[in-house]
This record gives sequence, C-alpha cells and structure tokens, in this order.
Amino acid sequence: MINSGAYNYVNVLQQAADAGWLRNTILTNNIANVDTPNYKRSDVQFETYLMEQLAGCDSMDNYVDDMDLSTLEPTIYMDQSNLSYRMDGNNVDIDTENAELAKNQIKYNVMTDSISQEFSRIKSVLGK
Repeated sequence: MINSGAYNYVNVLQQAADAGWLRNTILTNNIANVDTPNYKRSDVQFETYLMEQLAGCDSMDNYVDDMDLSTLEPTIYMDQSNLSYRMDGNNVDIDTENAELAKNQIKYNVMTDSISQEFSRIKSVLGK
C-alpha cells in the first residue's frame, strides 16, 4: 500500500486485486477437492465490504480519500456447510466452480489493468 493521497484509487484497486487473487486460490482449491468426500466449498467475502464502504457517497474522489482500507480485508467462509446434494457429503459443483473461476479471472484482469492505467495517468501528470 502506498501512503499518499495521490494513490488512493490504486490502494483500493490493490485491495480488490488482492481479494481476487485470494478468491482465485480458494476456487482452484474447491476444484481440486471436487471428489473429496465431505469437503465443503469455500469462498471469499470482499465485494460486500467494498459496497458498504461506498454506500451513500456523493463524490467518489472525496470518499476514496477518506476510505478506511483496514475494513476492506477479504474473509474466507465455508459456503452452505450444512448442505450437500451429493451422497458423499461434498457440495462442490464443478460447473459452478469453473464458471466462478472464469468470472473471477476476468475481474482480476480488470483490476490489474485499472492499476496500470492509474499509474500511467500519474506518470503523464509527472511528465514521464
């Protein structure tokens, strides 16, 4: 994290990218355990925390300046731990996991591209 007001968007994007990377790891772990008896899928909670931080903001610039990034830490949770539609107790659906993984990879690529664009803007303002 960069401790300067000029990098506030980058810091928020970095938090989102880090959460995306963590979610990618969790989703691939779910896929790896698709045949493990009694395995319960896990997932990452992050977007809800970000939406709570952004709720009711009038100006994105002012809000990002005042955002408390310590509350944007992703958390890992066990999804539907009491439910299983399979006889072996596993609740991983490989098609759902693959779709979620693809969606997450697209989001991660958007975050890294946005970070790169933000640094390009900063670089152009500084005159290379």
